[in-house]
This record gives sequence, structure tokens and C-alpha cells, in this order.
Amino acid sequence: MKMHHSVCVSLLTLLSALLGADGGKVLVCPLDGSHWVNMKVLIEELYSRGHNITVLRPSNSWYIKTESPFYNSLTIPNTGGFDEEFLNSLIGQLLKIQREGNSFWNQIQLEYEITIQFKSVYEEMVHMMERMFEDEDMMTLIRDAKFDVVLSDPAAGGGSILAHKFNIPLVFNVRWTIFGEGHFVIAPSPLSYVPIPGAKLTDKMTFLQRVKNVLSYIFTLIQSAIVSKPCYNSFCSKHFGPDVDIISLLQNADIWLMRNDFTFEFPRPTMPNVIYMGGFQCKPAKPLPADLEEFVQSSGEHGVIIMSLGTLIAHLPQDVTNEIAVAFSQLPQKVIWRYTGPRPETLGNNTLLVDWLPQNDLLGHPKTKVFVAHGGTNGIQEAIYHGVPILGLPLVFDQPDNLFRMEAKGTAKIVDISTVDRTVFLEGLKEVLYNSSYRENMQRLSRLHRDQPMKPLDRAVFWIEFVMRNGGAPHLRTQSFRMSWIAYHSIDVILTLMVVVFIFVFFAIYALRFILRALFRKKVKHE
Repeated sequence: MKMHHSVCVSLLTLLSALLGADGGKVLVCPLDGSHWVNMKVLIEELYSRGHNITVLRPSNSWYIKTESPFYNSLTIPNTGGFDEEFLNSLIGQLLKIQREGNSFWNQIQLEYEITIQFKSVYEEMVHMMERMFEDEDMMTLIRDAKFDVVLSDPAAGGGSILAHKFNIPLVFNVRWTIFGEGHFVIAPSPLSYVPIPGAKLTDKMTFLQRVKNVLSYIFTLIQSAIVSKPCYNSFCSKHFGPDVDIISLLQNADIWLMRNDFTFEFPRPTMPNVIYMGGFQCKPAKPLPADLEEFVQSSGEHGVIIMSLGTLIAHLPQDVTNEIAVAFSQLPQKVIWRYTGPRPETLGNNTLLVDWLPQNDLLGHPKTKVFVAHGGTNGIQEAIYHGVPILGLPLVFDQPDNLFRMEAKGTAKIVDISTVDRTVFLEGLKEVLYNSSYRENMQRLSRLHRDQPMKPLDRAVFWIEFVMRNGGAPHLRTQSFRMSWIAYHSIDVILTLMVVVFIFVFFAIYALRFILRALFRKKVKHE
């Protein structure tokens, strides 16, 4: 593939910088959107410790910038897939379906829409990898840079593919993979007490709930067979041969840095190369800007409510927005609402609309009483860290399940987007505001989360550097993934032992019958 002269010069300049670096060399393969927000935290920390960072980014990224003081970038030509326009369109469609109700048919519609859209995303990601593999200059650059580690988000498969191609140790920054929640790819997951994300179940299940859990798991297997496996496995087969598939590349990762911990997760089996760094992006609150601090202090003894729907959803449909604004206006608390849509017609004097807010600093402010959130992992971890209870308005993807987990722990109240109005929203707010158990439960989780010998971010960076120092961590990887299903569950051993027992019992009975017959004949003969 011929490249433009200026691009070649940029690549050569980058190569020179990489070859001259003293620290470790890290190749980062991120996913855009909210996933980039937490990957950037790791990048900045690694940079502060003297490492040289190179970020692979598609040309249509909207969060991952070309220029940064913390990293160099390699841009891959891309024209579709996981970009801002795609996500805005997808989220709009999903919200429309959800607002029509929670009937079985609507849930099927919702899952079908997600399946079809993500299939197109994965296909585009594979096409982007094809373009990258065809680019001899870029391949040479990566090979000659001699990276010490690939740091990747397995919600996109590119990092594991590059790590395999160039034989570079691999570390994941993970909660989700292209096959679903990360644990289900790497760790034993007994369906009797490990709930499938999305099933809205806890680790204490009745018989019917266990049936639901098994059916949910089967559905995720079908989704994987339709959505992710075909395109990624065809790519792997083409470039690495028929013995390599995408799930084996994921399972070969040296370290899995999990973006959660057991203040959020239900107890479950894990593996030695799974390192929990839940809340690694959280930090003590800094002072607020003067104008914002003045607004917060004006709330008096009532305090403030914070509302933010994350990086992907800036505003809701206008009718929902108006209902929420009315509910806010009926409270004595002040409200700070991150919102970029048309000004709600029913907005009260107690509500401040902002394009952006310092979420971590506001959650850490002593006057913050409730966090109204969509249920993204980053926001939930910050709420746990600062001990602020949640009124949840789940919208798409993993958000309903995330908030269900918090509700099960007594730290959140959920309102449904399909039924929410001013009355429902106001009642939910009042319950979280005035029922002290929500705050007490969340503060208990906060104490548990903070009571650990090492900060999650320090633990994450330690293990990245561990892999760099030791050229990987194969001693922590289980061999179970290389076993057949029959061998893994010892079916062959069980069947063999059953046959041995059967033969032993058969011959014992035969011998006993022979002895008894001999004794009987002898007795008859004697008489």
C-alpha cells in the first residue's frame, strides 16, 4: 500500500523517537468513547513514570486525539464503525425501542438491534486491521520499535491480534471483550451462582432464576457465534492459519486488569492473572471553580444533586427532559445537571445546566446528596469511591445490569426510561434523599473499597511494568484453555472410572456366583 510522503515522514520521525526512548515502550490499542476515558488514565500514569507510549487510533476517532503530550499516535485510515455518528444513531434507536415498553417483543427487538449494529462494528474493525496489515510501512514501524508490551481494550480485538503477530506480551484493560463480560472468557463461571450480565440476577438464585441464567448464557453464545466469531476468526485464519482463533488470542493475554472489584461484583471464581483495579480512575476531590462552589454553598443544609449521563448521552428526548426538570424544581436541593440539548421549558430556579462538570470533584463534595446517573462503570466506581447514593436512569448496553447490582446492594434506586415521568422521578429522588439506608450502604461500600494495601492505579501500573520487566507472565496463565471440553470437565476420567467400577463389580458378582454354585454343588453331592 502506497502512503503519502508526509505520512511516511511522520512515521519515520515517530520511529526515531521510539528507538531513542529510555523507558519501556508501550503500544496502546484502545476503544473510543468512555473506554478511552479510563485508558487515558493508565496512559498518563505510565507516561509520568518515564515510559514511551504509542497509541493506535482510527482516523475517525472523536475522543482519541492525534496530538498529545502523553503519547505519540499512529493513525489508521477508517471510514466507519465505532465513531460518534454511529453511536448517536444507535443510542437514538435503542432509546426509541426502550421507551415503547419492557414487553418481551421489545426486548427481542432491542437485542436484535444491538446484535446487528455490533456485527457491523466488528466487521469494520476487521477491515481496518486488514488495511493496517497491508500497510508495509506501518507494519515495519511496529516491528522495528520493539515494543515491550501491548496494552489493549479487548472490547475491540485488534490488540490481541497485533500482540500475536509481533510476539509482544499482552495486558488487557478490561471489563468487556468482544464476547461479553471479561470473566466469562478467562475464569470458571458456574451458572448456578455466577449471574450472566444483563440477566439482572444476583449470586443467590432460585431454580427458575437459574433456568433464566442458563438461557441467558446460551443466548450470549448464539450472539458470539453470529456477531464476533465469524469476522475475527476468518481474519485470524487468513493471516495466522486455521489453528488460531480470536478467543485463543484473548485467552493468551498475560494480565487482565479488571475495571471492577468485589464491592461491585458478586463473589465468583477468578484466575491468578486477573488483577482487580476497580476505581483506579478515582481520586480525592479537588476544590471546585469559584462560581460552581458558590452555587453549591447556596444550597445550605439541603445540599446538591448531581446529574450526568456520561460521555455518550448528552441529552434525553425533550418530553423526558421536561418531566425531569419539573421533578427537580419541586425539591429544596440545588441541582447541577450536565446537559447540552435545548433548554427544558419547565426548568426550575434551583437547577444549573452545564455543558461539562467536574464529576469526581462534585461527587467528593460534602454537600452532594445524590448522583443521578445512567449507570456507566466509570460513574458508578466514582460514586462508590465517594460514598454517594445513586438514582439510576439506565439507558443502553451494560447500564441496566450495572445499576441492578447497585440496587441489590442497597445503594441505588432505579427508574425506568419507559415509564418515567415527574411523579416517578420525584418519588425516586425523595426515597434516595431521605431514606438514610442508601447513603449508609454506599458509604459502607466506600470504606470497603478504600480499605486495601495499595491504590488500584498503582497496582495496575505495577503489573504492566511486571510484564515489561519479565517479558510476559506465562506462569500465571492457565492451561485449561488448551484442553478439550471433555478433558476440562474430566468426562473421560469419569467414564473410565465408571467402566473400571462396572468391570470390577461384574467380575466380583461373577466370582461370587461361581463360589456359591461350587459350594451348593458340594453340599448336594455330600448329602
